[in-house]
Amino acid sequence: MASWNVAIGLMFLSQVAVGILGNFSLFYYYLVLSCFKVCTLKSTDMILKHLIIANSLVILSKGIPQTITAFGLKHFFNDLGCKFILYIQRVGRSMSIAITCLLSVFQNITISPMNSCWKDLKGRAPKYIGFSISLCWILYMVVNSIFPLYMLSKWSSENLTEKRDFRYCTSAGRDKITNSLYAALFVFPEVVFSVLMIWSSGSMVLLLYRHKQRVQHIHSIKVSPRTSPESRATKRIFVLVGTFVTFHTLSSLLNVHIGLFSIPTGWLVDTNDLIAVCFPTVSPFILMSRESTLTTLSRLCFICIKNT
Repeated sequence: MASWNVAIGLMFLSQVAVGILGNFSLFYYYLVLSCFKVCTLKSTDMILKHLIIANSLVILSKGIPQTITAFGLKHFFNDLGCKFILYIQRVGRSMSIAITCLLSVFQNITISPMNSCWKDLKGRAPKYIGFSISLCWILYMVVNSIFPLYMLSKWSSENLTEKRDFRYCTSAGRDKITNSLYAALFVFPEVVFSVLMIWSSGSMVLLLYRHKQRVQHIHSIKVSPRTSPESRATKRIFVLVGTFVTFHTLSSLLNVHIGLFSIPTGWLVDTNDLIAVCFPTVSPFILMSRESTLTTLSRLCFICIKNT
């Protein structure tokens, strides 16, 4: 095996191991431990549970096939298996983006004061969490199934297009019209979710800054070597949003390039899959950081309400 393949295989294997460990730790940290304390599933816990599932789908469906391929075994999926694994990748990726955006919006609603524009949604937002997540799963599962069914019918016809080699499998290519429609259906929602998450996170940062200004005199009287909770929460919001936007933007650009402009080569597929797995791998560790964003925002929420 070439040294490049060995290096790529080790990188994918490391991503799978670290990603599964991180998501399992997030599951244990927020869901298992919280169940021992409260025995009820909070809204944030429900969001995190589905985020763990979506992240695990991306890590397993991309990381394991690429690891096996890098160590020498190629094209081990037949046509049906290839369409299924690509289907899992797309559903997992779409749900990871949608649920991360939902988590950010829900945090924004939760921490907002009672006199804000979110005041009417503060009490009703938890009731819509389950419905919103279920709707996203159904929509993405249905939409992502359209193209495999279309390609199955096209595969059986005589007018076959060029095949796309993903190394672990080979899938029939799509014509330009189908590629354009596919890009519009999947890239546009990702852009909308990314913009919504940036707006929501920016609103939280602005709210935390205003709250810090109100209680500045308290922090000045009580000298503490640690930074304020507002600053810690702001830093973690920036880290989470920056990681999300960076990796998903690069992955989206590569997906568009592969889908519209080229027959994917080995190094391009490897690079795209490595970047696509990065956010599901590192996001659990960001959420589990000491005095995490979720815990800090929950505490500040009560302070904001009390001050209001």
